[in-house]
Amino acid sequence: MDIKFSDLVQYFKDIATKHKSIGQTPGEKHFYRFEIDEVLSGLKNINYPALILEGYRCDFTDDLADNILKNRSGAFILLDHVNDIGDFDQIHLVWDNLENIADDILIRIKRDKRDSFNKTIKDFKIGSVEYSLLANEQDRNYGIRCTFTISSPLTAVRENSNWITD
Repeated sequence: MDIKFSDLVQYFKDIATKHKSIGQTPGEKHFYRFEIDEVLSGLKNINYPALILEGYRCDFTDDLADNILKNRSGAFILLDHVNDIGDFDQIHLVWDNLENIADDILIRIKRDKRDSFNKTIKDFKIGSVEYSLLANEQDRNYGIRCTFTISSPLTAVRENSNWITD
């Protein structure tokens, strides 16, 4: 199964809804896509903590064989707000809390990978995940950015049906 970006969006939106610390509900948005439309329409007025899914980029691996792997490199950001940028203890508490949430998300992804019904993150490479701390002092937002890779076979079954035959 070839996953689409919309599948990944729905998966992370579900994560934001199910994790009690994030608190996404129909009435209170905490999940955002890092897309130009969403950013321009008010990413400055977000609810904290926020889970922001970035788009991914792709590269391909074939190792000179018939099987092609599609490697999607993406990221999500967990973001919170600090009122006083000079309160380093509060900033460190925010980073610690967001790292705990990121760890919870990775543990959930690992569990969901075993679920045969959840194809979206079946090929999620836990070993590819890296965290980095973020600080935007101007907006007083602090966060953690988690990069990941999903490598899945690129199916060639559809190839013939998309071409006019000679």
